[in-house]
Amino acid sequence: MAVSIYTTPTCSYCRLAKDWFRKEGISFTEYDVSRDQRKADEMVHKSGQMGVPVIDVHGRIIVGFNQPEIERALHRP
Repeated sequence: MAVSIYTTPTCSYCRLAKDWFRKEGISFTEYDVSRDQRKADEMVHKSGQMGVPVIDVHGRIIVGFNQPEIERALHRP
């Protein structure tokens, strides 16, 4: 399953999300939108939001570190 997370270096919720993915053994691709304007534009296009994290779980967009929503997107009970 493809998981992407749009982040910034100073975002505490981004760190929480990445730590949770690592703990759960879920591979993800990280995009630092503070350094990559193209990915920042892509994030806004996908989510309609400027805030991070924005998490893309196989096309399902989750704004913020919403663990229950992420688990649903991953098809976990």
